[in-house]
Amino acid sequence: MNPIQHDSAEILCIGTEILLGNIVNTNSAEISRALAEIGVNLYHHTVVGDNPERLKEALEIAFSRNNIVITTGGLGPTYDDLTKETIADYFGLPLVLYEPSARSIRCFFEKWKRQMTENNLKQAMMPEGCVVLENHNGTAPGCIIEQEGKVAAMLPGPPREMGPMFTQQVIPYLQKRSGQVFRSHCVYFFGIGESALESELRDTIEGMENPTIAPYAKDGEVMLRVTARAHTAEEAEELMRPAVAMLQERFPQYIYGVDVDNLQTALVRALEQRGLKVATAESCTGGYLSKRITEVAGSSAVFDCGVTSYANEIKEKLLGVRRETLERYGAVSEQTAREMADGVRRLAGADIGLSTTGVAGPGHSEAKPVGLVYVGVSSEWHSEVLELQLSRGYQNERDLIRYLAASYALSAALGAAKGYPNEK
Repeated sequence: MNPIQHDSAEILCIGTEILLGNIVNTNSAEISRALAEIGVNLYHHTVVGDNPERLKEALEIAFSRNNIVITTGGLGPTYDDLTKETIADYFGLPLVLYEPSARSIRCFFEKWKRQMTENNLKQAMMPEGCVVLENHNGTAPGCIIEQEGKVAAMLPGPPREMGPMFTQQVIPYLQKRSGQVFRSHCVYFFGIGESALESELRDTIEGMENPTIAPYAKDGEVMLRVTARAHTAEEAEELMRPAVAMLQERFPQYIYGVDVDNLQTALVRALEQRGLKVATAESCTGGYLSKRITEVAGSSAVFDCGVTSYANEIKEKLLGVRRETLERYGAVSEQTAREMADGVRRLAGADIGLSTTGVAGPGHSEAKPVGLVYVGVSSEWHSEVLELQLSRGYQNERDLIRYLAASYALSAALGAAKGYPNEK
């Protein structure tokens, strides 16, 4: 059995328009994610303009610290598209016409009844002996040069061309040469911060080599990616199984799913499995909670009704919130959140009623500051109201508060669904 190699890569994006900020460099993010999934270490991103001298310098620096360089851009027909020329010169390779690419370029122009200028054939000039990468979404083919342990993969700049070429042709090439298989499972947490989770797991994470655990955080959530490398997918899965089980045993109250897209997907799937339906009554989130639920394919089977009840009159007339409750405790209160959740459950005939009411800002009072939110959950087997303070003290945090409020509501509904005592 061949020993597993450890590759490291650098992404080298070429284009003066990127440096000037005229376009957003989304290619690096897509390539980075894909490399992480196959276990290629990525330590540097570099952007260089359309200048052969600076490109050559950047290439030399990249290869001085990595054995793989992946470039995007500079493969077009114009005079400043010099990526292939510069990299071929670095490897000491001449450019030769690759006739299959030339035929493909001619066919492209014939198909669309456009006049082809001769400079388009520049795209079919390839470093001698390279692996040519077909472009099914444009005219500029890519290529791979491998020499003395160094690999240069050249990709076109437009994302719609780069993405498929990279995932369908470059990734399999890198996997084959490494002699290894990488597999990952993503474990999703809600209700615990990244620093708190990392503190709990620091010794465990630092002591792991294969598999590894890496944390990724976003607003209100943490994802731990468990990754294993092996010679087969089955071996990698076997290595990961104890690590995933350990996380599930240690943090059952925070984990909402493994390899699930997001909280709303986890909720919809849990409701589907149990034959349950949910309904929403929203004030401060203004329909954002129901929007997130209905983003999930198949949500129509578990969601019939969402009410956005900003005005107290709607809370009273449609949801049945008592006027006495609103006058005595106010719209932003535990009591109102409870009655909103009860009311929408009755209105929709749902199994679970969810409510949100709070102060997203900028208006507030001393008694009810920005970030104060109540989330209500109503069902026959479990009812509760969460009192939350979601402000982080930032400027313009209204959208953040609304997002977090919806996330807490989704999490609360998921908890209710998982606690359902009977399978339908």
